[in-house]
Amino acid sequence: MRRPIVAGNWKMNKTSAEAVKLAEELKPLLADVKGVDIVLCPPFTSLEATYKTIRGANLLLGAQDMFWEESGAYTGEISAKMLLTSGCKYVILGHSERRTYFGETNQTVNKKLKAALRAGLVPIVCVGERREEREAGVTQQIVEDHVAGAFEGIRAEQASEVVIAYEPVWAIGTGLTATPEQAQQVHAFIRQILTKLYNSNVGQQVRIQYGGSIKPDNATALFSQPDIDGGLVGGASLTASSFAEIVKSV
Repeated sequence: MRRPIVAGNWKMNKTSAEAVKLAEELKPLLADVKGVDIVLCPPFTSLEATYKTIRGANLLLGAQDMFWEESGAYTGEISAKMLLTSGCKYVILGHSERRTYFGETNQTVNKKLKAALRAGLVPIVCVGERREEREAGVTQQIVEDHVAGAFEGIRAEQASEVVIAYEPVWAIGTGLTATPEQAQQVHAFIRQILTKLYNSNVGQQVRIQYGGSIKPDNATALFSQPDIDGGLVGGASLTASSFAEIVKSV
């Protein structure tokens, strides 16, 4: 049985003080929730303050990105070790906004994935198609390219530890959402890819989140699908009540 995971990606929002306030609001709202990994992913500048706030609660910390080298002359970058010492357990890799605005590729995501696994972080690898790609009927081709590229050189036992987030790019921040049936179809296809790359055990063990305008009013229908193991939540994670409602709907 796969353990559900819901992660809130705060993106470039919340100062340290605002992050602490949101985390404090979430703690009592989610204190009684069991059987779900609940992950908060604030900006780098708020990681330590957020960790101090949630330490001892049933909330986990994640980062929104990392670099693949351990140290060196890489101005502006953050290493896996830095994330670990800030209290992180998870890290998001290859988000569509990183691909769109900062030139992320399958190759860079693959390097980051290997570095995260070496360091003991749990990666959340994002995959998904753009609107024009879906309309052109190449969703499966794009998703398979993202998954196969990210997992190149990753052993089966490592792959089982990775979380995948299917995020149709056309549904991120647009208010559009894949129907539960559309999302389930792609999630099931991702399991087929993993089975082809590795074996059926890996295909069934990997947790796959849905990401793309998840809200309290559509979360239950999405999470009820057999191959959807939770969500990577964007805008709705910035308000304690809406994020808590989404988590509880798992």
